[in-house]
This record gives sequence, structure tokens and C-alpha cells, in this order.
Amino acid sequence: MRCAIISRAGQVLANGQLLLTQTESGLRLDLETDGGRRIEGGLVGSDGDMTEASQVLFRQFFEVWGMSDLRLSVTVGASASRSSMALF
Repeated sequence: MRCAIISRAGQVLANGQLLLTQTESGLRLDLETDGGRRIEGGLVGSDGDMTEASQVLFRQFFEVWGMSDLRLSVTVGASASRSSMALF
């Protein structure tokens, strides 16, 4: 899925894609920016729950950009429908 990380002021900090990466421990939710940086999130639950995985990824966003209250805007499919969520 294509996505953008957007600051509270509306500045796009990064564009990239959300990925599920297979690790020895299971599937991990990551963000790979268009600039080639990979930000590792947490592991997806065995039941497919992505709550913990996304919380770890959001904490990594704070480490990278030093900001809270970021917004993740996701584009799904060729129709380019957008969905946004606030990051804490």
C-alpha cells in the first residue's frame, strides 16, 4: 500500500509503502520510503491483528522524525482511494 507520513502542520515528511516482511519470528509491518529508508515496525499477531505491529511502527516514526501527532495517509489499489489515521 502506498502511503504518506504527514506532520501536524500538513507537511509531507515521507512517501513510501507499507510492507509485510517475513522474519524468523513472523511477519513484521514495515515502512519503506521512496528514498530507500526502511523503518521496522512490530510483529503481526498470529491471528493477523496488526495493533501491536502498528504501535511499534508509530514509535519508530517518532524516533525518526522527532514529532508526535503525525498522520498516515494510505492509498489502496489503482482507484487511489485514500484513508488517513492519526499517529500518536
